[in-house]
Amino acid sequence: MNHKASFKDFLVNDNLTVSEAMQQIDKNANGIVFFTDKKGTLIASLTDGDVRRHLLSGGSMSSKAIDVANKSPRSAFSLGEARKLYHNRDFIVIPIVDINRKIVDFFTGDLKDHKNIYEELNIPVVINAGGKGTRLYPLTKVLPKPLIPVGDLPILELIMKDYLNYGCDDFHVIVNYKKELIKAYFEENDYKYNISWYNELQPLGTGGGLSLLRNKLKSTFFFANCDVLLTSNYADVLKFHKDNHNMVTMVCAYKNFNIPYGVVEIGKDGVIKNMKEKPLISYLTNTGIYVVEPEVLDDIQDNVSIGFPDIIEIERKKGKKVAVYPVSGNEWLDMGQFPELEKMRNRLSGE
Repeated sequence: MNHKASFKDFLVNDNLTVSEAMQQIDKNANGIVFFTDKKGTLIASLTDGDVRRHLLSGGSMSSKAIDVANKSPRSAFSLGEARKLYHNRDFIVIPIVDINRKIVDFFTGDLKDHKNIYEELNIPVVINAGGKGTRLYPLTKVLPKPLIPVGDLPILELIMKDYLNYGCDDFHVIVNYKKELIKAYFEENDYKYNISWYNELQPLGTGGGLSLLRNKLKSTFFFANCDVLLTSNYADVLKFHKDNHNMVTMVCAYKNFNIPYGVVEIGKDGVIKNMKEKPLISYLTNTGIYVVEPEVLDDIQDNVSIGFPDIIEIERKKGKKVAVYPVSGNEWLDMGQFPELEKMRNRLSGE
């Protein structure tokens, strides 16, 4: 095995819930875990894609993970066979087994195996970069949030480079706070990004600034806040949006949170109905990344501050189809507050 994840990070037992299995998937950062019996025999695999399909079919994070798993996982009997099976889009980790199907190693690909998995999407990208970034004060007293560096580049440029991997080079950036600094940075940038700027005259929230783009966009577009990166495959997100004929697709990350106390549920007269010691709570949270149809822009009022989730609710009440594309919490990088900013810096630097 040639990955920094340890052997045991890929292994789980069949007693885990989907939520617990997802924690292990996040831990090994390879998008997959394998179920074994007490002898170490391979019996199933579970990917973040399996979990996504389970959730989209109405399943719960509290379901048994083994019930969601693939009972016929690919495996190899040798390193050579694993190399032939490996493909970093379809088969991201190949377990190597002995004659009794006991797992003896994992193949996670060599550098030469990591082919370009990006697809040319060529759709516009709208980025909301107008906020004050109050959660990052006092940094944002000096620099606007989009220009706060993460490694060698500011977050806004990191986001744009991510979309460039998919051939998305038509950027539309909404600005307000310290907008001249943001524009100046990109005017002097060695790489000449194709950017159309939209100036908010007053704060318009996470969605109101889109009114400035009415009649400017004629096709499906990505819409993102300026403080998030996604390591998921954007082509898969767009395909889901198109296949399901959505008006808006919201990318949401499933997060797990351990309550550090015993939780008690009571009934009438204080009778204890249920007790759980340090329970694990799972939930989906909005990443601030969306795929949007241009018709949505017609429903946004001029010069009215509104959050984009409120715009989604307006579309939903009109009978338009809005949906969630779930991703692993490990695929969502957020720099909106100091602890997450440091996590992002460490992850992007490979620490």
